[in-house]
Amino acid sequence: MAYKIAFFGAKPYDIASFDKINERYEFDIRYYKGHLNINNVVLTQGVDAVCIFVNDTADAAVIDALVANGVKLLALRCAGFNNVDLNAARGKLPVVRVPAYSPYAVAEYTLALMLSLNRKIHRAYWRTRDGNFSLNGLMGFDMHGKTAGIIGTGKIAKILIHILKGLGMRVLANDLYPDEKFAKEEGITYVSLDELYKESDIISLHCPLTDQTRYLINDDSIAKMKDGVMIINTGRGLLIHTNALIEGLKTKKVSAAGLDVYEEEGDYFYEDKSDKIIDDDVLARLLSFNNVIVTSHQAFFTKEALHNIAETTLRNIKDFEEGRPLVNEVTK
Repeated sequence: MAYKIAFFGAKPYDIASFDKINERYEFDIRYYKGHLNINNVVLTQGVDAVCIFVNDTADAAVIDALVANGVKLLALRCAGFNNVDLNAARGKLPVVRVPAYSPYAVAEYTLALMLSLNRKIHRAYWRTRDGNFSLNGLMGFDMHGKTAGIIGTGKIAKILIHILKGLGMRVLANDLYPDEKFAKEEGITYVSLDELYKESDIISLHCPLTDQTRYLINDDSIAKMKDGVMIINTGRGLLIHTNALIEGLKTKKVSAAGLDVYEEEGDYFYEDKSDKIIDDDVLARLLSFNNVIVTSHQAFFTKEALHNIAETTLRNIKDFEEGRPLVNEVTK
């Protein structure tokens, strides 16, 4: 019998990309629109594997329920795994992920946020649609010669750094595990967070979400930043304390913010809420700033990325089914 997979948070584009790749694997995929949580985990009874995304919940209670329901594998179709209780899963339920699906997609999108905010393209678009062709309030700055601070230097950040160097920017970086060979090749400098905050005109976040990086951007760190700094986050929402960011925007310490993620995004992102009132006061406040761009965790969203996500996810599941080593297993 075909291996059974319960697929949560299914969107039309997910179904299209996974069905195409699954023509080769012939799994029995059961798609569910809702996010996995303790209330719908009953849907996993009798399946072999469960496939989830960034806003699904796999806490200890859900993990125990999955195991009780006979689930053998938890397959993340994303790189991050902060929504999974790995301690609860250890020894009971293997967890696999997609470590890299298109670092170019996220790096290019990060640049798009920088350019849009700097040159105020979003505001110009609104204006000209209303017949307003004034340039007042739309002045930006040359990115050439400015300093970008990159926190975290994994695959995405390295591609972004290469792009920014092509624009003639000076790049400062911070990482727990500096890649000095890369730094020498690209002509960048690893510095302390304090120095990065002090020197950077634009700060972009690319580090994983851990206990050490949670709320990395807060009142104290913003106070150390250059006046008028731009902050970009295409990583994880909880890297930024949103109320601290709002205060920074109000005082003009922060000149602009580009957020593809939000710390409480689970109830909103990937859903159409256009006919409802946003009852998250913090998110509503963010959306009220004309120097803030909030997008719905879409930096990864390219044709190439969706193909790679489906390919790697289903290959991970096939490797498990056939007893091969799990090269993408999350072990810590």
